[in-house]
Amino acid sequence: MTFFEKPIRALPGYGFGLLALLAATGASAQASLGPAAPTLPNSPAVPTLTQTPPPVPAGRVTVSAAAVFANNGQPIRSGLAWRIYEDRGDASQPAVVNRSSSPTPTFNLPPGNYIMHVAYGYASAMKRLSVQSGIVNERMTINAGALKLKGAVGDSPIPPGKLSFSVYVPIAQNSEGRLVVANAKANDIIRLPEGTYHVVSTYGDANAIMRSDLKVESGRVTEATLNHRAATVTLKLVGSAGGEAFAGTAFSVLTPGGDVIREAIGAFPSVTLAEGDYVLIARHEGKVHTRDFKVESGLDRDIEIVVPPT
Repeated sequence: MTFFEKPIRALPGYGFGLLALLAATGASAQASLGPAAPTLPNSPAVPTLTQTPPPVPAGRVTVSAAAVFANNGQPIRSGLAWRIYEDRGDASQPAVVNRSSSPTPTFNLPPGNYIMHVAYGYASAMKRLSVQSGIVNERMTINAGALKLKGAVGDSPIPPGKLSFSVYVPIAQNSEGRLVVANAKANDIIRLPEGTYHVVSTYGDANAIMRSDLKVESGRVTEATLNHRAATVTLKLVGSAGGEAFAGTAFSVLTPGGDVIREAIGAFPSVTLAEGDYVLIARHEGKVHTRDFKVESGLDRDIEIVVPPT
């Protein structure tokens, strides 16, 4: 099984409308060079579409289809979503008349004009067809690649469950111009059109965030590890150093300038923070306690506030 035969996590509702795709046919993103990407394993040639077909139903046209990668013509064997639209020749949204998830589907259609659309993750291709009789063979070419993302702190990998990734298409001077994928997980295979993307990696649920620009090449998987400078700290309010933590304590973590980074309630909540200086505030039984602390990358530790004796 190749990388491209694994599922991806997709952002529900994302995608260009078909009319926009028709207007943008032939366009592809161009980008600066990014990290090297492994090529996909060699695959057999695209199955021939000229083998003896089953009889064509009366009054119908058989349309057989396949899709290949743009850079090497290798077949795409899974992850495809085909749709056949009625081409009405006006500005209205075309109606879907057939669909398939087969890598090499066969459609039996009445003679007429159609739009064939195939999606591979967030990459796609389309073509207008005019079919009148017999058998029609179509091979679609898709400029598709993929990202496979991980995270680390120094030489230590970050557990996949503690990471999430967002992928953006830069627009003009805005690196986060348009969100493409939200909340992708580590090791997901994210299929995308060829081009350069801005990736945001979030470690935990506070401010441990790293960014990188990555290039996706057709027919290749770009693997990248985003290195965070962060650590996980456990917050405690105690009666003595190393003592038992007080339950029901409300904690706030602030920057030295007073911006709230994280709030939590409990005896010893944990929070992952970017390297830097912070202020910890603990509220318990109507009293407020504070201390300054520093986060050093890769150094997970307890941050205690010791309640002075009364």
